[in-house]
Amino acid sequence: MSKPSDNPADPFKKALADATRTMADDPEMTVTYSVDPSGMNKEGVRLPQVSRRMTRDEVLLARGTADAFALRRKYHNEAVSAKYAPTGQLARDIYDAMEVARCEAVGARAMPGTATNIDAKIAHEADRKGYGQITTASEAPLPVAAGYLVRHLATGRDLPKSAAHVMDLWRGFIEEQAAGTLTDIDAVLADQAAFARLARKVISDLGYGDQLGEDPDRDDPTDEGAQEEEEDGPEEAGAESEEQEEAEASPEQAQEEEQDESQAQVTMEDSDVEQGEEAELPEGEAPMEPPPPAPHSDADPNYAVYTTDFDEEIRAEELAEPAELERLRAYLDQQLEPLKGAVSRLANKLQRRLQAQQNRSWLFDLEEGVLDAGRLARVVANPTTPLSFKWEKDTEFRDTCVTLLLDNSGSMRGRPISIAAICADVLARTLERCNVKVEILGFTTRAWKGGQSRERWLASGRPSGPGRLNDLRHIIYKSADAPWRRVRPNLGLMMKEGLLKENIDGEALEWAHRRMMARPEQRKILMVISDGAPVDDSTLSVNAANFLEKHLRDVIAMVEKRRAVELIAIGIGHDVTRYYQRAVTITDAEQLAGAMTEQLAGLFEVDAKKRDRALKAKRVA
Repeated sequence: MSKPSDNPADPFKKALADATRTMADDPEMTVTYSVDPSGMNKEGVRLPQVSRRMTRDEVLLARGTADAFALRRKYHNEAVSAKYAPTGQLARDIYDAMEVARCEAVGARAMPGTATNIDAKIAHEADRKGYGQITTASEAPLPVAAGYLVRHLATGRDLPKSAAHVMDLWRGFIEEQAAGTLTDIDAVLADQAAFARLARKVISDLGYGDQLGEDPDRDDPTDEGAQEEEEDGPEEAGAESEEQEEAEASPEQAQEEEQDESQAQVTMEDSDVEQGEEAELPEGEAPMEPPPPAPHSDADPNYAVYTTDFDEEIRAEELAEPAELERLRAYLDQQLEPLKGAVSRLANKLQRRLQAQQNRSWLFDLEEGVLDAGRLARVVANPTTPLSFKWEKDTEFRDTCVTLLLDNSGSMRGRPISIAAICADVLARTLERCNVKVEILGFTTRAWKGGQSRERWLASGRPSGPGRLNDLRHIIYKSADAPWRRVRPNLGLMMKEGLLKENIDGEALEWAHRRMMARPEQRKILMVISDGAPVDDSTLSVNAANFLEKHLRDVIAMVEKRRAVELIAIGIGHDVTRYYQRAVTITDAEQLAGAMTEQLAGLFEVDAKKRDRALKAKRVA
């Protein structure tokens, strides 16, 4: 026989796991508890850890998370969701948030007890992400607010304070744009497909219709077509006999109808041959035209790309063998040795400033929590004195992700790329110690002078205005969720001969921005490090001289206008302040470490006035 567990939380965990499987109607689902972030996959769910103390907050959070996952597993159909899912990232986030709210609202109607538990989960997440301290709508995530509003309208329940604050910041805008659509929520709540159509309509009302992609119902005749066939099937014989009778009764009318049908067929065949002419269709019918291709850039729909067939987004470890990466990393470490002291001092300075904002503070003289060992002496002196407990306050340091986007163009060869790799390496380690996620990306092209894209253009007869005419290479040196120790050799790839070629900054910046928008962190910082304007000889030789520079400016304007990502730039020997609002130019690559740490330290400054002064001073410098 197995030894019974001495953990008082184990019976609660077992009961909650059984209840979760029952509610999800999935007896095979695995339920685990972990200190890692909660989540759900095909096999099961991972719930927040419940300690031996089993505090009230721990229990409510575990119950709320379990209920939310169980309801989503019960009421959510992944195939239906994928069918109607938008293609653009922001639209997809709104769509997903509304679907989560739908599942929770349907569950709350069937099982009212789940609503209270999920409220506790929402309150915990909103407080952890600092939603209560947000002052403007631009700081609050629109998808989260849309999900909160759907849940509020569908259940009629008041949201927790911090969550309600986020919803209220966006509520006026959402209801002004989509009030008519939102009134139909109750009618479609139980039907996922109908709700998905409503969600797409709401996204379009909010001004993001360009991110919806093709309408899935337009080219899917299965619903209506199958229904019509079922309706017509049993009466098919009768219908044919009636038509035959009518033809016999009126042979002239039947002959005219046959002529009309043959004429319509000829017209449709002519339209296929002569594509320049539009065939006239009977009233009430519309031509089935292929949907227009999606624009290559969200910032500028007119930005042209000749072909994307040869572009690649690739991980650093796929561009070199492990032995070669280790050799290149050793060479990079040799370059780091003379700068090790200075860079480490700057990194420690940044770490101290970040950790100063994460200082722990405690609440004392509580009736429950962690036993206050410092006050046990008075209990020993007087046994009638009650025990005193304490509890750690939540810090206001928001979840943050930092992306370093490094220019991997040929002009960075030598000292600049070495310094950039070294600084990215040290900052990744430093920020990881401070619980800040870091992503390191690089951008270049696969070939000089156009590569396969240009060869295809030449073979096609050199059509005018081809747009971008080179093969992109976007490199992932470190993803945000990968620990630094696992990808440490990857940064050595920047030392590889032949890697650095041309730079098309606009598309690289837009790529990095899309990756950041998909991240769950509340605060997102994107730092661009470059030594010049975008240059690609193949593209600029057959387009306007400012073709790439204009697109870069358009992308920067889009990112800075949306304000979902904080954008800063560092130019090495190149004035980037003429592109970016928040930027600094350095004259020597060895100044890069100081510039990066000071810029990041300024962004993490709690006092807004001090932050603005620090960043402004660096821009002037």
